[in-house]
Amino acid sequence: MLMVFFKDEEGAQIVEYALTIAVISLALVVALQPLTLGAGFGSVIQKITNCLTTASCP
Repeated sequence: MLMVFFKDEEGAQIVEYALTIAVISLALVVALQPLTLGAGFGSVIQKITNCLTTASCP
């Protein structure tokens, strides 16, 4: 009975998905951090809007 418990891999996929989501979330936080440092979120949105509507992207 104990060996059956150790060989059961039924929950392993959920753990793998959770780790994948955690790594992707961490990568997004690190990648988006320079956009928000020193400026408010509204300022970042304004920069993106200006870049998309005009030809002046910094």
